[in-house]
Amino acid sequence: MRNFAVKLTMLAMGFGGVTAAAAQGVVAQLQDAGEISAADIGSGKLHFRIENQSSDSVHILSWGTPLGDEMTANLFRVEQNGVRARYIGAMVKRAEPTEEDYFELKPGQSRAVDVDLSAYYDLRNGGAYEVSYAPHGGELILEASAVQKSGAKIARPVETQSATIWVDAGARSIDSIGPVGARGETQSLQSRLPAGAGVVAAAAASNSYVKCTNTQQTQIVPARDSAVVYANNAKSYLATGAAGSRYTWWFGAYTSSNYALITSHYNNLVSALSTQPYTFDCGCKQKRTYAFVYPDQPYTVHLCGAFWSAPNTGTDSRAGTLIHESSHFTVVAGTDDYAYGQTAAHNLALTNVAQAVMNADSHEYFAENNPALN
Repeated sequence: MRNFAVKLTMLAMGFGGVTAAAAQGVVAQLQDAGEISAADIGSGKLHFRIENQSSDSVHILSWGTPLGDEMTANLFRVEQNGVRARYIGAMVKRAEPTEEDYFELKPGQSRAVDVDLSAYYDLRNGGAYEVSYAPHGGELILEASAVQKSGAKIARPVETQSATIWVDAGARSIDSIGPVGARGETQSLQSRLPAGAGVVAAAAASNSYVKCTNTQQTQIVPARDSAVVYANNAKSYLATGAAGSRYTWWFGAYTSSNYALITSHYNNLVSALSTQPYTFDCGCKQKRTYAFVYPDQPYTVHLCGAFWSAPNTGTDSRAGTLIHESSHFTVVAGTDDYAYGQTAAHNLALTNVAQAVMNADSHEYFAENNPALN
């Protein structure tokens, strides 16, 4: 049996009684399709297993793995001939993780799951795909996150090797608006509409509701109105060509190409939020989740527990959440969730500009602009 290991190396000083050397024993393994059951060959399934081979307990961020009923983040890099397959699973806005969001792996313990990648990635072309485990951010292991926050350096916290899976053509049929560029470039929203559609009438900016109470509906309307104000304000700022602290704090050092990309994102956000018919589904009850969308299913937004306790405007607001979630739609900006929370989003701008300009929370915080930056 051929195992492909993803070793999470912690080259830093110990923290809280858990040494860096012990944390090096956390290994995630991928099995390619050739080593799972014969019936699953060509299905797009992959076997994922994470094991603590160290002598100390470690704590793993639950949503940073595919363990559970449904994968709710873009956790794998899936490529064919150097072209990355689009992630089509849920894109979720969450509160910053706390200790309760981690599960414990004691020494020698492991957890495993079979993942149907065709449910989360566009693999309709079929053929061979190279797959690697690539969770975003530095918070996958609680002990490593704490080391980083203490100021110590961690060299390459995730090292990965790839596995190869074979997928039969048409293994999963999905509705797709169209591809985005390698860096996530998007065309204008209007240019993606069917030929002859013309300018979308303002009356199309309707709200439909699923499982929403009357009280919830009365909260959604001002949230969308305020999101339009936020998006227009961001669009106006960018139209001036300004690249002051407001821009660099969230999106990093200025380049003309990134500035043009961000400008196109807010142009599309204004268009979507002010002209498109939205469906709001209030059935999600997860308390620490704000909302989620499926990127190829505009403009349906699933609203969760944290959304209702958030203020209408301000940091991590209901209006900002609609900016965040709308930016995930492929036809709008195709953003990802590389970092959650203001601190992590700002650090992303300092350390990885390419991810910052495609990070949904960064788009939200730039629009909310709280505290205000110029």
